Amino acid sequence: MAEKRKFKKRYCKYCEAKIDHIDYKDVGLLKMSLSERFKIMPRRLTGNCKKHQDLVTIAIKRARQTALIPYIIDRKNVVENPFDILR
Repeated sequence: MAEKRKFKKRYCKYCEAKIDHIDYKDVGLLKMSLSERFKIMPRRLTGNCKKHQDLVTIAIKRARQTALIPYIIDRKNVVENPFDILR
């Protein structure tokens, strides 16, 4: 029989830091929950709990609405760091 792989247990970094509110204007904090194509990463990859993943999702959507985070990345014009352009 094949042995089951053991993966490292992921912990919610927001619970460890005791963060209750995630601000949409804090782009540095939200960058950790975005992939390189600026898609929202799932809970199984980030290790966030359900409560904080929902707060992160809402904050990212609000930041996109206010143009702090781009919606999509253009495949033709690849930019190394779109956050540098916005400032």
